[in-house]
Amino acid sequence: MSKIIPRNTCIPTKKTQVFTTTTDNQTTVAIQVYEGERPIVKENHFLGRFDLAGIPPAPNGIPTIEVTFELDINGILTITAKDTGTGNQKKIIINSNQSHLSQKEINKMIADAERFSDQDKKVQERIEAKNDLESYAYILKTKLANKKNLFENLSSEDAMTIKKYIEEQITWLELNPDATTSQLKIHKSYLEDIVTSVMDKAETGSDGLHQPPRSSHQNKNDL
Repeated sequence: MSKIIPRNTCIPTKKTQVFTTTTDNQTTVAIQVYEGERPIVKENHFLGRFDLAGIPPAPNGIPTIEVTFELDINGILTITAKDTGTGNQKKIIINSNQSHLSQKEINKMIADAERFSDQDKKVQERIEAKNDLESYAYILKTKLANKKNLFENLSSEDAMTIKKYIEEQITWLELNPDATTSQLKIHKSYLEDIVTSVMDKAETGSDGLHQPPRSSHQNKNDL
């Protein structure tokens, strides 16, 4: 979950953030809107949802979806999602009296956010570590498939080696949804080391592959 308009922001205001797809050939993205202070979705207050469909099939991370939040002086919130590739867009309007929290409920949410700030910080760090590993793996996968940037001169053997380790990390993520921040960082560092080793090998002819943190198919508790 991303914070778009922080509490106490002066209105009117307009904020835009760019998102993308999370799976290959994804043609629809769901935009869910919450108000609250916590990094965990379920701890916030749901305001509304809509889907942006018609996204052309493409590898994960390629489509660019601009999501704009516009809050006017009357408290009316307009959220627009636009696929920059096609120009296709959809929006939802949330009125100031529609599903909003009372002042008492707002005060409680603020108090809870302060009370659980240390716990929430750890949760946020884990979410960011997971997103870092996931996005890194999928970006590598896309660049490797398209022979872009550093991968354009790789031999078929070296490309297959990198692809193997990318797929292992993607599988590990799927099998370990509750992996810790430390585990996620270790696996990202490992994948980075693999890519560096293969690129060095391609340039020098030496074999310097790093040992895996453990089998990519092991349970998270085995790390």
